[in-house]
Amino acid sequence: MLCRRAPPAPMALQLIPLLSLVLAWGCVASSSPRHTAAAPPRDLQITDPGLLGSLDIEWKPPPNVQTSNECTMKYKCEYRNAGDRDWKVIFTRKLKLRVGFDLSRTAEVKVQTLLKGWCTNDVEVQSEWVYATFQVPLQGKLESKVQSFHCIYHDWEYLKCTWQPGLLAPRGVNYELYYWYEGLEHTVQCSDYIQDHGMNIGCTLQNLSQAEYKDLSIVVNGSVAATLLRPLYATLRLHNLAKPSPPQQLVVSMSAAEELRVVWSPPSGQTPPQCLEYESMSTQMETAFVISRANQSRVSCVRVRGRTNNFCADEGFWSEWTQECFSVSRKEVKQLFILIPVILGLSSSLLIFTLIGQCKKRSPAGKPLHTVVGC
Repeated sequence: MLCRRAPPAPMALQLIPLLSLVLAWGCVASSSPRHTAAAPPRDLQITDPGLLGSLDIEWKPPPNVQTSNECTMKYKCEYRNAGDRDWKVIFTRKLKLRVGFDLSRTAEVKVQTLLKGWCTNDVEVQSEWVYATFQVPLQGKLESKVQSFHCIYHDWEYLKCTWQPGLLAPRGVNYELYYWYEGLEHTVQCSDYIQDHGMNIGCTLQNLSQAEYKDLSIVVNGSVAATLLRPLYATLRLHNLAKPSPPQQLVVSMSAAEELRVVWSPPSGQTPPQCLEYESMSTQMETAFVISRANQSRVSCVRVRGRTNNFCADEGFWSEWTQECFSVSRKEVKQLFILIPVILGLSSSLLIFTLIGQCKKRSPAGKPLHTVVGC
């Protein structure tokens, strides 16, 4: 029987599987996420709205931005004053921010675009940085600026700021303090100055609860005929300047287990109780602690002080110590004071008898004891 070979398939039919494979690969490739380069923001600029150091930072989005549900875009803004070591960082999707600077130094800002999502294979892609700086024209000599500027937020009720005249400040200078925080329509001048021989050397500000956890911008400037003085700019955070009053109602008592128990109440004022920590033998947030009997011999005085804890502030001032210093009388202590003289008396008698015995052993026979040298 003769077998016939099948005729070869046409070239077009042989290419169909290969073409299908290529098309399939293309579909897979087109459906895979792509790494998209992130373009930087445009037209970064810094402007001064006249709010004592709170500057406006704004920019425009990158060119040819395609909005997509598969990829999100936000911005990373870093800012600082010239000379500062660290940058402050803000992540935002907005195109405008208002942040506080010390206007006596150059303001430095940089912004970049961040992309993440399907368009970047879920990997965050960062653009290059764009930079901007801002500097107000400086007036007067540096030594004419007030010095030793210091502020404390007492009991979360009022802010007290003090300063000393500049080294080159002329006589008769009139210092003024202005402040602003978000929520005020315009800057406000201090209405309660602290004076020394008619010169303003400080200011007390009341009713600042709306400024808590916000930037409080302050300027202290001076004026005198025909002389320009360098202003002092400061951006404060009230919660980081808080100083509470000392704790109240400190009570020391002895428990049935002969443990010394120390209890007190939070200080007066508006300091939130949950924002306080205390220090005596250690740092704690509770308003009581116990001294075991074994450690009582090392305790001669019990005092407590407080400050804002790190859950409510980055830093703060310790209060003054409580003035009370307690000594607790116990039956055991009284017995100890009675027992000590008795023990000392018995020890002295024993020592005398021991010395007499030693002298008798050393004295020659027939000689009285009082003639023995060294006894």
